[in-house]
Formats: sequence, structure tokens, C-alpha cells
Amino acid sequence: MPIAKVNDIEMYYETHGQGEPLVMLHGFCMSGQMWSSFIPDFKDSFQLIIPDLRGHGRSTNPSRQFTHRQAALDVFALLDHLDIKRFKAIGYSSGGMTLIHMATQQPNRIEAMVLISATSYFPKPCRELMAQYTVENLSEEERDYYREIHFYGNEQTRLLVEQFRNMKDSYDDMNFTSPFLSTITAKTLIIHGDRDPYFLISIPTDMYNSIPHAYLWIFPNIGHDYIISKHELEIKGTALEFLKGGWDKKSNI
Repeated sequence: MPIAKVNDIEMYYETHGQGEPLVMLHGFCMSGQMWSSFIPDFKDSFQLIIPDLRGHGRSTNPSRQFTHRQAALDVFALLDHLDIKRFKAIGYSSGGMTLIHMATQQPNRIEAMVLISATSYFPKPCRELMAQYTVENLSEEERDYYREIHFYGNEQTRLLVEQFRNMKDSYDDMNFTSPFLSTITAKTLIIHGDRDPYFLISIPTDMYNSIPHAYLWIFPNIGHDYIISKHELEIKGTALEFLKGGWDKKSNI
């Protein structure tokens, strides 16, 4: 297995294809496997770097703590290990939040990024939903999914669910103001569902207005969890065109 020792963890990652580096970051309680259906379409244009974030999938997390700020530092450490200086990226939910940290920590390294169902802060409705998330409340379908993707068993799943629930009390990890977002230099495509119960539609709109080189794509009548599975073909095609730089060559008239 490709494992990199970065910071205090062992990070599992996969690489596919050749070309410009493209980092693909999964959502919370998920793993890099979420991008498996994207690999055939993207690997001919990019060198894909697909890690499991700390404590997810096959990556360890001895500290038993998770912040998106630390996840960003972990991914940068992996890229340094792979001698990758500048790259493009796509991230879903927590993967997108990690990218916001990366794009503000080291702005010059990210050329372009796609943020799917991400947020700049946790609003009250999100915190209320987080408070309800417990192992006992998991559906059987969720339990089976977590058993399949998380290498270290039920204890790993329990810890991830606990970490997600504890985010309801976090106010300094995801807390990006408009002036802070304005420091992002990466071309940014923001993709969001207008019925996202975690991150209200005003959030991607504010991000679009704050990030200098941003595009906004809102899907109607779709929430947070199924935006990719229900609109996979559209998202694949548009994200690929955007990341390949196709939009730079077109008139906006």
C-alpha cells in the first residue's frame, strides 16, 4: 500500500494517470474511494493524487483529533513528500473545506479548485444536525458503508462519528470571513445544492462574492449528500472542462 509518514500520521494515498497534478479530497466519514468513478474520466488529463484524510479509510490518526486546518497541513506534507509544488484540486464537503484552508495557507500553490458542497463556516442549522449524529442513529446502510471503507473497524467509525458530532462546538476551524476568502488566488468553481440542509444557499453565494476568481453553479432541488451521485455526469464534464482550463479560452459574453 502507498503510505506516506506525514506529520504524526501514516497517510494512505493513491495515484493514477499522468499530467498536471490533481488532488482529490473526500468528505467527512468517507474515503478516497468516493472518487473511484471519476478516475477513468480524469486520469488521461491529470496525475490524480487521492489520499485518505487523517483517521479516514486506511490513514491513521494517533491524536484522535480532527480539524480541517490540520487536514490541510497533512495534504501539503503529502504533496511535499511527492515533490509536487503546484497543483489543481477538487474536494467534496470536508474535502472542499480542507481546500479552503490550503488555498489560504499557501495561496500560490493551488492553480484552480472545485468546491462541492463546502462551506466557509458552520451555521446554526448545521450545528443542530451535527448534534443529532451518533453511532446509534446510523442507518444499516451507513453502517455497511463505513465497514467497507474504514480499514480499522468499528472503533474507527465510532471515533469519526464522534469527531463529526463535536464539530457542533467548533468555532475557530471553519471561520472564514469575506476579507480572508478574498486572499484566495486560485480559480474556483463552487458547486452547491439549493436544498443543502447543512450549508444554506447564502454561504456559497457569499463565497462566490468573496473569492476573486470564482464561478458559482447551483443545482436546484438537491441537498448535500446526493449531489454527486445524482448529477455525476454533469459534474464530471463541467469540472473536467474547468480544471483543464477550457473556460479561460472562452468569451464570457
